[in-house]
Amino acid sequence: MREMIDIIVDSKTYKAQNGSLLIDLLIREKIKVPYFCYHESLGADGNCRMCMVEIEGQKRPQIACDTLIKPNMQVRSNSENICKVRTDILELELINHPVDCPTCDQAGECSLQDFYMDYGLHNTKITIQEKVKHAKHVDLGSNVMLDQERCVLCARCTRFTDKITHTHELGIIGRGDEAKVSTMPGRKLDNPYAMNVVDLCPVGALTSKDFRFHQRVWFLQTSNSVCHGCAKGCNIYIDHNKMKYQDDVIYRFRPRRNDAVNGFFICDEGRLSYKDLQENRQESILLYEEETQENKALQELKNLIENYKEKITLIVDANLFTDEIEALVAFAKSISATLYSPLEIYKDENFKDDMLKSANRAANYKTIENLNINTTLPTKNALVINFNHPLDFEADVQINFTTHKRGKNRLTFPIAAFSENAGHLTNEDSIMQECQKAVFKNNPAPTIVEWLQKVRS
Repeated sequence: MREMIDIIVDSKTYKAQNGSLLIDLLIREKIKVPYFCYHESLGADGNCRMCMVEIEGQKRPQIACDTLIKPNMQVRSNSENICKVRTDILELELINHPVDCPTCDQAGECSLQDFYMDYGLHNTKITIQEKVKHAKHVDLGSNVMLDQERCVLCARCTRFTDKITHTHELGIIGRGDEAKVSTMPGRKLDNPYAMNVVDLCPVGALTSKDFRFHQRVWFLQTSNSVCHGCAKGCNIYIDHNKMKYQDDVIYRFRPRRNDAVNGFFICDEGRLSYKDLQENRQESILLYEEETQENKALQELKNLIENYKEKITLIVDANLFTDEIEALVAFAKSISATLYSPLEIYKDENFKDDMLKSANRAANYKTIENLNINTTLPTKNALVINFNHPLDFEADVQINFTTHKRGKNRLTFPIAAFSENAGHLTNEDSIMQECQKAVFKNNPAPTIVEWLQKVRS
């Protein structure tokens, strides 16, 4: 552990580790400093020169991303001289940048826009006709589009494929005004984490083909959640929007930083899994495959529970929230049912890797194990009540509580997906995490807990 020392920034004293990077302190303490190339996961690169600060005793301004903290250091981050330096550097960044903010997907969450409002607002010395033109709408592969004209050559994307995925698809070719990001000759951007370069890009050079032109970011509402794609439990933002008179729609998942779980990133499969939450949904109550009224279906369920006493098997999906699983444990006891959650179905060794993808595709299997629920396949079923488990089971009668449409059964009840509910998950490393309710539908399906309350009433 490094020694903790005092450092003065803008006449205020802060505690920091001796020898740590100055920019990390500025970011942590929310001291405003512009930067393009620096990223905590990628380390210092020092090519954009935007994070200039004045340090007492130094003749010239220094870049914060390559300055180590020392005892008795005094830093000025917003002096008149430093703001002038940043304006000059920003003008160089903008010389060949296209004026297409109105059509750029990054508008509203673009570092270049923010920094221009803070340090730019200068009269340009070059006309639009004189700007160097590069390729636009370049399909890099893996759902990533490149607009070379917008690129500020921060090299975040190239360093990601070099340092994080070690796949080396991206590089910077050319010199001076001709420098641009490109894939290696004969290659495409092709790795399971490729879309993270869209999040890393501080401007609109790299955009998601999946999200392009679908929604303006200032219309989106954001909720904290956890990816249900596997047991790793990567933290995500759910970005969604409910237009007037229309249903709430998810437009994208984005990685949410959690250093104990996924760091800054998520896999592409998890990122795109939001589509499954909104397709082929079960929205109506079915009795013998015909739509029916809720009270009639509930009465049928109660009659079946009464008729099959001591012969009821309850099946639990290992992707349900802990709050729901605990409620089902209590419900199973109240109706003398045997509880199962077969886990073998969730195993997928082909999905696993050394980064963030787990071979166990059940987001909450740890809770199943912690509650000592039987994880084998049940046999000799009379009445099966299946709470969203992906398997179908042989039984005299089967009842499904399900988020998505599936095979024919005696009774089918729609339930809310995880994005339409709030609860907790325990990942494979035994870390408990909370998911916020994100989506508010016009006609929401009840949650499992709400259905259980109706069955008991």
